[in-house]
This record gives sequence, structure tokens and C-alpha cells, in this order.
Amino acid sequence: QVQLVESGGGSVQAGGSLRLSCAASGYTYSSYCMGWFRQTPGKEREGVASIDSDGSTSYAYSVKGRFTISQDNAKNTLYLQMNSLKPEDTAMYYCAADRTICWYGAFFGYWGQGTQVTVSS
Repeated sequence: QVQLVESGGGSVQAGGSLRLSCAASGYTYSSYCMGWFRQTPGKEREGVASIDSDGSTSYAYSVKGRFTISQDNAKNTLYLQMNSLKPEDTAMYYCAADRTICWYGAFFGYWGQGTQVTVSS
């Protein structure tokens, strides 16, 4: 079955950087759309970025120019490079996978357990 395991979260000061990873298994990685989402308590889950099997990407306006989504098909791993972090980026970050029309607002059926990112001012 599809398994997604995130890592790389942590605490950082505003202006700093983090790189999240998501190790995927149980399916043909390169054939799926992959996405990153985030959620804070009391708020709805928010799409952050997506990447399709052909490498095309989409980003939420709030992170465009600061975050970069990428993937290594040979390692079945998804990444999210986060630069110029702001306190409002604080959230639990989740990776997701599915065969879907690939954009950051799409419906994804498979989810990881999440990794916490905390940005202090």
C-alpha cells in the first residue's frame, strides 16, 4: 500500500530555511502527482505546492518565491525547500500523493503523518 513518511521539520528563526523530505513507497512513484500541505490547529488544511510526474509545479501565492518543491524519482523522495521562513509558516506539514489533476488545491487520497515546522520571530 502507499506509504508516505515526512521528515526534516524543526524549529527555526524567521528568515531561516528548512528542507522537508517525504519518502514514498508502495506504488510507482513517478506516475503520481505529489503535494505538500500544511495545517495549524483550528484551521483548514492548506495546499502549499504540487509537482507532477513531468516535473511541472504549482505553488500557493503565500509561498511562491520562497518555497521550492522537487523530487528525486530514483529515490522515490519528495522535497520542499523552504527559505525566508515567516512565523505564519508555522504548521504541521504533510506530503500527499494521488493520480489526480495535479495542482496544490487538488484532492489527494494518500497522506503522510506530518512533520512540525515552527518559525519564531
